[in-house]
Amino acid sequence: MDLQLTGRRALVTGASGHVGKAVAEVLLELGATVMLTDRDPGKLGTRAHELGLDDNSWISGDLTREPDMSMVVRFSADRMFGPIDVLCHCAALTGTGAGVRQGWAVPFEYQSVEAFRYSLDVNLVAPFVFAQELKEDLRGEPGVMLLFGSIYGLVGPQPSLYAGIDGIGEAPVGYSAAKGGVVQLTRHLATILAPSIRCNSLVPGGLSRGQPAEFVKRYSERTPLGRMGTEGDLKGSVAYLVSDMSAYVTGQTLVCDGGFTSW
Repeated sequence: MDLQLTGRRALVTGASGHVGKAVAEVLLELGATVMLTDRDPGKLGTRAHELGLDDNSWISGDLTREPDMSMVVRFSADRMFGPIDVLCHCAALTGTGAGVRQGWAVPFEYQSVEAFRYSLDVNLVAPFVFAQELKEDLRGEPGVMLLFGSIYGLVGPQPSLYAGIDGIGEAPVGYSAAKGGVVQLTRHLATILAPSIRCNSLVPGGLSRGQPAEFVKRYSERTPLGRMGTEGDLKGSVAYLVSDMSAYVTGQTLVCDGGFTSW
């Protein structure tokens, strides 16, 4: 089985983020030509340079706007001199950062309908639109779509993990609902895009991002492997799912969470 992606062309959404960077690193290590996209051109340019890429390797776009997504696809194909073979959709509305709406990372009773809808746009509608935009491109080669879910798309949050800790709160309902939808979107796309396109999703567990020590302690005690994850922990799973090592795998959700959802 071939783990290499030499000659393949990959688009990474959410490339300014921590997960997006790790995914891009894997794709580059495997020999793919990589195009990055996200909403902030300044951060994208910095990320490209960190990865050793030039300014022709990124394009900014708002993934809540269909024209932007169409433009990203066409621009990427032009710059990479061929259709996209691999889509890694890492973009997500989480708890902080650009695009967060009022009524998002707040207690449930204050979460707004606007923020809920915006989460669906970024986390769920965007991969649907990209699938439509890319379906013909991906069919040109053994096409691959890799979507990113979340443990909170599989299980509900535990309030005891967050209770009494300043500066951190449980995932908003809109995030969990959208990430749960990603799992089912993966199954649906896998069936209707087969046999020429494979679609799988990767579910990371909680990733270490400088959270308060008490939260890290509680989370680690709740995880069989005894620690939070890192972006590096995801790289092997990404390599497997985007390469021919998983040539007979589609419609599946691979959970990389240190066992968090096992009990």
